[in-house]
Amino acid sequence: MLHWKDIINFSVNGNPIPDTRIEKSELEWKELLTPEQFRITRKLGTEMPHSGAYCTSYEAGQYNCVCCNNELFDSSIKFESGTGWPSFTQPIKQNAIKYIKDSSLGMVRVEIQCNQCDSHLGHVFPDGPEPSGLRYCVNSESLIKKTA
Repeated sequence: MLHWKDIINFSVNGNPIPDTRIEKSELEWKELLTPEQFRITRKLGTEMPHSGAYCTSYEAGQYNCVCCNNELFDSSIKFESGTGWPSFTQPIKQNAIKYIKDSSLGMVRVEIQCNQCDSHLGHVFPDGPEPSGLRYCVNSESLIKKTA
């Protein structure tokens, strides 16, 4: 189980090695994604709070990267954070996510990306429920749900 100190360590000292890497040109991503998915995943965008399809969805299933189908989160670790974005306590596996120090907007945060294709997912914060204390705050547009 990952904790905040692990996240900080990854963001400072390097991320886990992904199982595989997928690289495409900007044009290839544009052809694959909707304009909103492209804006969020490839251009570091954010959807409006409470607007995402998976904000209030709690059916059993798995959440994968919309860009490369990498397995990211399971519905069993999803929780209602009250923030307006889907929130999870842990990734499916340690090397599914890449962690990047983000000093934009006048604050320090940790951006989360798909470790397989560098798709922007959202941010992780140390204010989630126990036992990990983590809150992975994710844009719905960066995910695709695979039902059980």
